[in-house]
Amino acid sequence: MRALRIEAVGALAVREVPDPVAAAGEAVVDIRAAALNHRDVWIKLGQYAGLKYPCIPGSDGAGIVSSVGAGVDPSWVGRQVVMNPGLDWGPSESAQGAAFTILGLPRDGTIAGRVSVPAQQLCAKPGHLGWEEAAALPLGGLTAWRALFSRGRAAPGERVLVTGIGGGVALFTLQFAVAAGNEVWVTSGSDDKIARAVALGARGGFRYDRPEWPAAAAKEAGLFDVIVDSAGGPGFAGLVDLAAPGGRIVFFGATRGNANELALRKVFWRQISLLGSTMGSPADWAAMTEFVSRRAIRPVVSDVFALERAAQAFELMERGGQFGKIVITT
Repeated sequence: MRALRIEAVGALAVREVPDPVAAAGEAVVDIRAAALNHRDVWIKLGQYAGLKYPCIPGSDGAGIVSSVGAGVDPSWVGRQVVMNPGLDWGPSESAQGAAFTILGLPRDGTIAGRVSVPAQQLCAKPGHLGWEEAAALPLGGLTAWRALFSRGRAAPGERVLVTGIGGGVALFTLQFAVAAGNEVWVTSGSDDKIARAVALGARGGFRYDRPEWPAAAAKEAGLFDVIVDSAGGPGFAGLVDLAAPGGRIVFFGATRGNANELALRKVFWRQISLLGSTMGSPADWAAMTEFVSRRAIRPVVSDVFALERAAQAFELMERGGQFGKIVITT
């Protein structure tokens, strides 16, 4: 089969590699489409833990089961599926266990003609989604679901702020919150991305690259019950100012570095919760995929690239030019 490999730091190549074989308890999926995450970029750049090269990246994918190993229900063969990219979550809903890994490193990922995964990771593809939309769903949808509902406990009618709109997780958070009956606002460094978020149901948005934007946001929208962030950095302190008494700030990344000089007095006096979140449990996955199917939610696909143009897909993500998920067809 053909697969995208990261050969060394910064080096991408499409190669012919051996087809995977389903071991006991596993299934081979013929991939129709895969999608990028920032994780893939960090692996390419050598900025991720547990690196090994060469590796086949990709945590997101959708396809058709072509074979199964011993102990797997043979009725999976021929079925259209998506795959939960979180492996070996562990016994606790509170947090992943020590054995937790994500598809695409150390295990070979989805940007290939085929991938072998444990059969318990398989899930029927939501029937209303095409291949490219289905490939866009898994990691981003799961991360957004846990951040917004399992950790943030967003309830209908609450006001939600989603920072950095345009990335996959942020857009899923917006879509899920709107579908659940929340009043949603967003931030971005782009007026166009804010306008596109409004078209998806956001009430409005704010330019985080403008001075004193938190004060402007508080004046226009009020304070927020739930804030979902992935940037961290110096701007995180402004999110504390925007949290309502008893509000929850959930963060699943720190792309702008650590938050310095938080006003802890504001946090404890207003009883604000700061909540870390990562990926999601099997229960989160089941709830997320059921919600997507029931509400007929369609992932936002930004751009689609053939496998031969995978390097251009990575370049687009590295410069932050996408609005939604970047998909690679195999």
